[in-house]
Amino acid sequence: MLDTKRKPVTVGEMLIEEFLVPLGLTQGALAEAMSVQRKLVNELCNNRRAVTADTALMLARVFGNSADFWLNLQRRTDLWEALHTPSRRRRIDRAKSLQRAA
Repeated sequence: MLDTKRKPVTVGEMLIEEFLVPLGLTQGALAEAMSVQRKLVNELCNNRRAVTADTALMLARVFGNSADFWLNLQRRTDLWEALHTPSRRRRIDRAKSLQRAA
């Protein structure tokens, strides 16, 4: 279950704090390792771009972890944002259940 009180760690925070800084990597070096433009890495680090399946697979290959790791970080952030953005929450709350009473 999603902890709705505390904002989850974002992909950008994870990339910077747990990977780039400890490994002494620059955004440019990561972009080169991923074979992408530096702009993509910069947008990921600044949480202006969401992780896609392709990006998750590239990050997993570069860092030796799983694509699920990156996609789950993104999923948790997306769910938290949906629940904590007032306009989005109102829209979600208007949805009605189609489950029938037993």
